[in-house]
Amino acid sequence: MCRQPHRGLTTWLLSGDSASQGLTVARMRITDRAGSVEPDDLGVHPGRDWFTVLTSTVVLYFGSRVIHVEVEAGQAASFSTMTPHPLRADRGPAAILCILDHNGERNHRHPDT
Repeated sequence: MCRQPHRGLTTWLLSGDSASQGLTVARMRITDRAGSVEPDDLGVHPGRDWFTVLTSTVVLYFGSRVIHVEVEAGQAASFSTMTPHPLRADRGPAAILCILDHNGERNHRHPDT
């Protein structure tokens, strides 16, 4: 388990050693509430992210113009992580299941884990 309270994320890596496949499956709990997004919130990293929402609604913010997309429970989204983006929870904490490539796993894993 990896907690990143400054980003409102807790991540559980569900797959074992994923180096051979290059993909990692993770469950994430998002607690940061949707609302205003500051330029420092818009991170980028190499790769692609794919996720499906298990509970609640996730707001995905894109780019410097801060366009937001609501992804509800049962829906999925995929995007290039080179587009500036944060994920936020709407209507309470949200749970997602995501598939990360090597770069995405490295970004979502705490340096000490």
